[in-house]
Amino acid sequence: MLFEQVAFGLFALVTLASSLGVVLARDIWHSALLLGLALSSVAVHYVMLAAEFVAVIQVLVYVGGVLVLVTFGVMLARRDDPGSSEVGTVEQEEA
Repeated sequence: MLFEQVAFGLFALVTLASSLGVVLARDIWHSALLLGLALSSVAVHYVMLAAEFVAVIQVLVYVGGVLVLVTFGVMLARRDDPGSSEVGTVEQEEA
């Protein structure tokens, strides 16, 4: 019984910390990875509650599907950095 309580508390802290990290992360890639960690730890909570089917659905749908969608969105989104110069842009020279 003590082991289950310690494991529950540990995964609850992981879930809360990674969820907070999703909101506070400045880099969207880090936010996506923390989202995967948060959703995976929720799946562990389902396993601890003896709801294995719900845990498998959690992993397949949310961790597998939504996180892959977010990852592709991050990779395919164009990032406009004001300091970077791309090929084909005209830079104004200061005279």
